[in-house]
Amino acid sequence: MEMKPELAAAFNRQITLEMESSLAYLQMSAWFDAKSLSGMASWMRVQAEEERTHALKFFDYILERGNEVTLEAIPGPDPSSFATPVDVFSVALAQERKVSAAIADLYDAASTARDAASFPLLQWFLEEQVEEESTVSEIVDQLAMIGDNGAALLLLDRELGSRIATPEA
Repeated sequence: MEMKPELAAAFNRQITLEMESSLAYLQMSAWFDAKSLSGMASWMRVQAEEERTHALKFFDYILERGNEVTLEAIPGPDPSSFATPVDVFSVALAQERKVSAAIADLYDAASTARDAASFPLLQWFLEEQVEEESTVSEIVDQLAMIGDNGAALLLLDRELGSRIATPEA
């Protein structure tokens, strides 16, 4: 059962946003690698892959519904706002909030289109975003507490580096 064209277009825009997030996290990973914070760099790489996986979930869903996937240009990330680890994770938090808002808008669009078939997928993403925002917010708070304490920063770097990629449900 095909989605209405307007709804399919909104789902396609979400692919672009998820890929934009993936590229942003990859850029953040490069910044952390350049600062010898390999644990944070690894955390960001895992996050980049997770965002790419999210894009593919939307990609596959559009195709399963019989609609066309239309990939758009993905804007490159701007690393100029990165000065400290807390700056980088603050940008990550803003990105997660942007994605959360977009998914909420997509849910509203599906409601307006009376496309109940999209609700389970979108509900999964809404729940995922609650977790994503919470995790990144906690890291921002921890980095703010650390301040200029290099030893504490290295401990957090080691902890974040222990994150491993997990298969998405």
